[in-house]
Amino acid sequence: MTAAISAETVNVALGDRAYDILIGPGLLAEAGRHVAAVLPGTRAAIVTDENVARHHLATVRESLKEAGIEATEIIVAPGEPSKRFETLQDVVYRILDARLERGDVVIALGGGVIGDLAGFAAAIVRRGMNFVQMPTTLLAQVDSSVGGKTGINAPHGKNLIGAFYQPRLVLADTGALDTLPAREFRAGYAEVVKYGLIDRQDFFSWLEENWPKIEAGGPERIHAIAESCRAKAAVVARDEREAGDRALLNLGHTFGHALEAAAKYDPEILVHGEGVAIGMVLAHEFSARMNLASPDDARRVAAHLETAGLPTNLNAMKAQLRDADTMLGFIAQDKKVTRGALNFILTHGIGQAFIARDVPASEVRSFLVEKIGQ
Repeated sequence: MTAAISAETVNVALGDRAYDILIGPGLLAEAGRHVAAVLPGTRAAIVTDENVARHHLATVRESLKEAGIEATEIIVAPGEPSKRFETLQDVVYRILDARLERGDVVIALGGGVIGDLAGFAAAIVRRGMNFVQMPTTLLAQVDSSVGGKTGINAPHGKNLIGAFYQPRLVLADTGALDTLPAREFRAGYAEVVKYGLIDRQDFFSWLEENWPKIEAGGPERIHAIAESCRAKAAVVARDEREAGDRALLNLGHTFGHALEAAAKYDPEILVHGEGVAIGMVLAHEFSARMNLASPDDARRVAAHLETAGLPTNLNAMKAQLRDADTMLGFIAQDKKVTRGALNFILTHGIGQAFIARDVPASEVRSFLVEKIGQ
């Protein structure tokens, strides 16, 4: 594969709801022009968090102003705890207080938490307002900002309350990633690796070779994000509401979400991308245990994720993982369960993921006992 050398555009083909993902540096400074081109005459509510606001809110505010777009700013606390009813209510009421209309736009400026929260607010205020994603983390740029999943968490599990609601535009400013802490950037990289592991073996091999350049921020970064977005856009166009093979995008997530629940969504212990990284290794190891794939594939996946600075085993979570039955309970609560049957994304090898339905709980429990030790 050859690396991209300039900004790229990826189209999400959903008929009259199709939209573009623009990927490249400097897009936040051009945000007003791009929003006005898609939504002329609009007013906006910018939903962001305190950390992102310090870095990027002024840039977006000025860009919108230059384009003649009046904007209300809604700043929430950073982190996963903001994905709850109380924060959603505050965002919704402040949009209504600003007297924004259905034809106006809610802009999500931030990472996955902000995108999920603001997108859900856009979906329910006035039965649906326009929505624009401006993701500022790698995780959001390659995953949560693409495809229309929005929502909040519940005590029962992650993302169990929400809606499918597509944006009108996504602006993925690759320069914004330079402000991320290394841990957060690498956590987002787990989702990039996921696309190679699902059905793009050549892309995974390219990532193994080019990871340092992606981290450094060269044209390889743009290419990796664009390739990830193309992979997700293709799946979303085929299966928007996860009735079929969109479930492949959950590779590593069933285990990963259970790990996040066990950690009580505490980012000091585990962030989402780290849970996905461990989950992808577990999915490959479980596939090998079921004689579906070679153990060598699991070792190769773990080796690359470790090279990228990501966790690949349960050692860091021994205090949170009390026993296999507790973990199995979190898995059973996950939304990838259908009428009580355990559904997993397993693999026949790198780039050969598939949907495994009716996976015996006894097999999963035995695997977890082996991993957790009880």
